[in-house]
Amino acid sequence: MADPTPAEVQQYIADGLPCQLLQVEGDGRHFFATIVSAEFEGLTRIRRHQRVYQALGERMREQIHALSMKTLTPAEHAGAPAAAGHHHR
Repeated sequence: MADPTPAEVQQYIADGLPCQLLQVEGDGRHFFATIVSAEFEGLTRIRRHQRVYQALGERMREQIHALSMKTLTPAEHAGAPAAAGHHHR
């Protein structure tokens, strides 16, 4: 089975999770995804990640060996005070 491309991983996630923003980078083995979804509202980071793994389903175990992700709600992505953890001055 060929290693998936970042575009394919992005499509897999999009198929299983409604996203406002979805970006995936990677080299076929290791991927980094930035995912903004209203479905993350009220979920812990662990639960958000579980939701993404759920969207990926079997592919996660078979094809995608390492996936790092940043999971944000639309409000967090927009820079709402709730997401204020990093201040650069």
